[in-house]
Amino acid sequence: MTDIGEQAAGLARGWIGTPYRHQASTQAAGADCLGLLRGVWRQLYGQEPETVPAYTPDWSEPQGEERLWRAALRHLQVQHGVAVGDLLLFRMRVGGVAKHLGIAGQIGATPTFIHAYTGHGVVESPLSTPWQRRIVARFAFPEEGL
Repeated sequence: MTDIGEQAAGLARGWIGTPYRHQASTQAAGADCLGLLRGVWRQLYGQEPETVPAYTPDWSEPQGEERLWRAALRHLQVQHGVAVGDLLLFRMRVGGVAKHLGIAGQIGATPTFIHAYTGHGVVESPLSTPWQRRIVARFAFPEEGL
């Protein structure tokens, strides 16, 4: 049996090629970064842990609200290292809120992460130094849904 992180990464890879659609979370039809996480969560646990309210692409940046971070703290386990399948939370610019998510695909010498972003859809990208610098938190999926 594989662990939950390996399952999450494998499921996320099944979303590669899904087009980018703001607020969507349907494999092959459309997803944004949160939609990818929501879809993988449903595949792992059957249903989402809470209803996601409508959100704008700026993710409450004008208000300075860390909505994604707070939600992750409610449902995921804080990690200090990184393992395959961990959720990575990114701050895209200094002083901005953390508003991008990805799932660790590979670790080690050639780390990758699976994420969705505008113009590219769901892809597996190298977790390059510039991306690593943007990580502000790491979370593991729980062994059982909440």
